[in-house]
Amino acid sequence: MLFTSSTFLVFFLLVFILYWLLQKKLVWQNLLLYISSLVFYGWWDWRFLFLIFFSACVDYVVGILIADEQNERKRKWLLIASLVVNLGTLGFFKYYNFFAESFVELANLFGYHPGNVTLNIILPVGISFYTFQTMSYSIDIYRRKFKPTRNFLNFFTYVAFFPQLVAGPIERAADLLPQIERPRRFRTVWFKEGIVQICVGFIRKIVVADNLGIYVDNIYANPDLHNSTTLMLAAVFFTFQIYCDFAGYSDIAIGTAKLLGFRFQRNFDLPFFSRTLSEHWRRWHMSLSYWMRDYVYIPLGGNRKGFALQARNLFLTMFLCGLWHLNTANFMIFGAVNGIWVVVEKAVQTTDQQNIKRWKLYAWVRVMITFAVFTLSLIFFRQATLHDSTIVMSRILNFDLGMPSITNVNLFAKIILVFVLVNVIDVLLYKKKLSLEHAGRYFPNYMIVLCVAVTVLLCSLFFSGTTNFIYFQF
Repeated sequence: MLFTSSTFLVFFLLVFILYWLLQKKLVWQNLLLYISSLVFYGWWDWRFLFLIFFSACVDYVVGILIADEQNERKRKWLLIASLVVNLGTLGFFKYYNFFAESFVELANLFGYHPGNVTLNIILPVGISFYTFQTMSYSIDIYRRKFKPTRNFLNFFTYVAFFPQLVAGPIERAADLLPQIERPRRFRTVWFKEGIVQICVGFIRKIVVADNLGIYVDNIYANPDLHNSTTLMLAAVFFTFQIYCDFAGYSDIAIGTAKLLGFRFQRNFDLPFFSRTLSEHWRRWHMSLSYWMRDYVYIPLGGNRKGFALQARNLFLTMFLCGLWHLNTANFMIFGAVNGIWVVVEKAVQTTDQQNIKRWKLYAWVRVMITFAVFTLSLIFFRQATLHDSTIVMSRILNFDLGMPSITNVNLFAKIILVFVLVNVIDVLLYKKKLSLEHAGRYFPNYMIVLCVAVTVLLCSLFFSGTTNFIYFQF
């Protein structure tokens, strides 16, 4: 079930009304969320409900066993069991065919021909997100940072809570479970904040991302037919497309949760104003970035053992971040490029921050360099094969400049308009030092109504027919 579908709007309206009618009955509210999450996820493919139920059961039981066990060795083995089950399940669905194909290619080099050993595997929507969420639950209990819940209804609601189930944000148990376990009341301020953020999410997704995607898809379908200017423009448009697609999803998820009395962590914080790639990743898909920091980078040693090991840890973290998305060579290169650049930044990071603040031009040069590096790395993210990516990169680097390809003037004008629109939104938030999560509280009631009306109008005028979110494939 997609956030931008009429089905979801009807579904959420029913849930919202029933949910607040049960305001003083916490157990019934949580049961409603539990059933609603089953319906939401099962709408896509009911068979994978068994998978998410299995994952939840494993970490529910393991969490209690780890908390009750005093023997450190046994606690460690229980955690390992949880990690093996979670990573094994994720690895099978997401990486089996990649390793199977690699094995066949290697065997062929030695004259052995095992035949086709791949399987027709459907990747369950959201498996990467809820797997990381349940893993962090067990790890935090093992680290004695969190006590397990012994209420399975509350725990499953935490794992499968529908606003963030299929594409995040990746919520930590310490943040979300206490909200599930305590009574919630309707707050007008949160309602206004949620409505405004949902409206911005719809604009980012339907108005901006989907329309930018039309141009990007047309150009990237035949990259060898276009000059450098066109491919550079397509690369920039894709950067904003994926930003608006994923940030738009996160906005709708966070706003929807807020309408139900839950506060999620921020997932995007104006990343294109970053002066370094490290800062960019602290502002982009923040729930994943901080997850990788706390459960990969810091356990590897972080920055505690000198620059050489810090560089290794940074590179491995970014490489695994790329691999987390998908198992192709392109995503490995995407992670590696970002990892190498982050390491280079750390190696040459000698500029006085006060001088940067005084010399604004230099600061904006760094912003543009950071944006350019990230945009180029996204070419490997966007293209399906390494061959296609190298074609785009080589033609861009040929600097065959000229007029960009414009096959449909009206469509191109519309795309430029929505491109300007998203930048206006972000610049206003940046200049006013406003967080989108809290912007709605400053709106009078008539502005909330106007915001909804403008969103409906823009979505109607700019609707392109695209129905999917990019991050659903991960």
